[in-house]
Amino acid sequence: MGIDRGCGGGYSEVMPKALHTTNVRDTFIAVAPDCKAETGLVPEPRGGKPTVATLQYAMLAAAPYTLTSDDVIFATSAAGRALAAGAADAEREQARAAFFSKGQACMRASPLTKSHGWGVHADGEGRLALVARESARYRQLTGADSQLAQTQAMRSRKA
Repeated sequence: MGIDRGCGGGYSEVMPKALHTTNVRDTFIAVAPDCKAETGLVPEPRGGKPTVATLQYAMLAAAPYTLTSDDVIFATSAAGRALAAGAADAEREQARAAFFSKGQACMRASPLTKSHGWGVHADGEGRLALVARESARYRQLTGADSQLAQTQAMRSRKA
């Protein structure tokens, strides 16, 4: 803990900032109720540049059950993308701590779950995998006998 000299010259200990997390465990995030995609759609870049959806899809499709929500959300945020590929671990950790010092939107707000037809499964360790809306796996994870916490992605529009 650091020392804050503060106003008036007195000393007080400074509490470290609480870090927020978007991680969930043993949870299935179903596609938003107003999602028009009937199947899991691979997001396309816009104007030749990657979008949040294309970046998140690439990360999760390439490495199922490897990354946590915090990993994906930070890497696809402006702060995460601003870091050079060769950024030092200390610099990356400092940027990540600053990013998560405030609450962040979770995968329920991801364009993958809101408009591209992908569900997201978080295993017991919080690692994520994409599940296409039309798949048998999706039906299994949303079934009545599923032991997972169930939630839906956020709507794109008010009901």
